[in-house]
Amino acid sequence: MTTSPLVEPLPVTGIQPFTKEPIRYIGEDGLPVRDLPAAYTPERLRELHGVMLRAREFDRKLITLLRQGRTTFYAQSSGMEATQVGLAHSVRPGHDWVWPYYRDHTLALALGVPMFELISQVLGSNSDPSRGRQMPHHFAARKQNFVSISSSIANQVPPATGTAMAQKYLGTDEITICTFGDGATSEGDWHAGMNMAGAMAAPCLFVCENNQWAISTNLRGQTASENIHIKAKAYGMPGFYVDGNDLVAVMEVCTHAAEWVRAGNGPALVECLTYRVGSHSNADADAEKHYRTREEVQEWLGRDPVVRVEKLLEHLGHPIGSEERANMISAVHREVDEQVIRAEATGQPDWRIMFEDVYADMPAHLREEAAMLRAEQEGGRK
Repeated sequence: MTTSPLVEPLPVTGIQPFTKEPIRYIGEDGLPVRDLPAAYTPERLRELHGVMLRAREFDRKLITLLRQGRTTFYAQSSGMEATQVGLAHSVRPGHDWVWPYYRDHTLALALGVPMFELISQVLGSNSDPSRGRQMPHHFAARKQNFVSISSSIANQVPPATGTAMAQKYLGTDEITICTFGDGATSEGDWHAGMNMAGAMAAPCLFVCENNQWAISTNLRGQTASENIHIKAKAYGMPGFYVDGNDLVAVMEVCTHAAEWVRAGNGPALVECLTYRVGSHSNADADAEKHYRTREEVQEWLGRDPVVRVEKLLEHLGHPIGSEERANMISAVHREVDEQVIRAEATGQPDWRIMFEDVYADMPAHLREEAAMLRAEQEGGRK
């Protein structure tokens, strides 16, 4: 009788699925709670810290753009940097496929998507790869195989499963990574996609970025399950539980799970327990007044994933000084400002693009509409 792969760890890491507590390498005080793998040198940790801090400050600057009226929608990811940066290092950009959810710009930056492309999309400028046709902050990146973000909760899960099924059918060595928030796990699309992935042994890594609030409903309000990763048992796949504010733990667990999927074992689910310290989106700016307490937010601010890496580096004898940190932040702010100016300088997309990129030969009714709009535009300029 063989041991089920659902309870058998890879021998190299010994990382177990279905743990009662989140897997952790770094305590909230920044001290290691288990031996750090040799790859996490101070130099490597500094590099990863820089990626996280860059994403954090990008987030803050985009809120400023929103308040200035230069864009109309934005969903923060502050507090979730360790989850998204850690996950990025289990992905082979441009080889694997990523079906993201709408809070994944930190993941995009960590995968190498140029900041200029993200800002152009948020602004809807001529330099936007989507040509201004998509809702702000709903970007895609062809080079990184990063599929367009959608606002519909969990609707990325079934097509992610389909992508993974196609990869298996074609015999590629690609895998699919599908991310979502905890609220998505209450949607029918999530269960349908998970069930099909399990039944077809599709090479898909599902990652729940459990930030504990689905708009105004907390986790306990939407499921009686003790956590999210335990649901993987129903679909015949391993479920891993990790401290999503522990960068090293996320990198180790997601890499382990991704390699498990790449080995042909079928799908896996990783739950990263984290927290969104900001609002759900700009449509929900007063979260603390309506559905959560200031004390709860302050508690999680004390678990800041960026600060945790800084504390670890200090423990290792390679601290990031206050002046160095301030210079890093200033550099990101300058970078964002430069890319905003560059994107806005390209202007707004021309109205004619509404009729492009759909048909090789424009049908008659669209030719009529284009002619009518052209006449209106020319008449308005007289």
